This record gives sequence, C-alpha cells and structure tokens, in this order.
Amino acid sequence: MKDRVEAALNDVRPSLQADGGDIELIEVQEDGTVMVKLVGACAGCPMSQMTLKQGVENYLKKVIPEVKSVESV
Repeated sequence: MKDRVEAALNDVRPSLQADGGDIELIEVQEDGTVMVKLVGACAGCPMSQMTLKQGVENYLKKVIPEVKSVESV
C-alpha cells in the first residue's frame, strides 16, 4: 500500500509546491493511518491542518479506500 500512497501524494504534491510547500511520506501503518510531514511553507502555515485533512486526507481516502486517516508528524 505504501507505493499506492506515494503515487497518490504525487498527485497532490504540485498544488502544495505551487504555494512553496511539499509533503513527505513518513509511514503507512497497518491500521490505515498515513503519517506525513509537511515541509517548506506548509510546515508553518496556519491553514496546514485544513489542507492536510480536507485536501490530502480526503483525496487519499477517495483513491485508496484502505486509508483511514492522515496525520502530520
């Protein structure tokens, strides 16, 4: 599943990079939790949690039903 998550993150990465940020995959846990790290402008952005949950998490859940949540480390 890690390869599928990485491919899905590559789909959302250009949007983050357009704003000076990026996302790194840290771990995919057995329970379907995806651990990521927001970097660049995304790391300190006050909207980062909304981007993470409403953007990244919703997209990953849509394309990979096994994903249960996305958490930032």
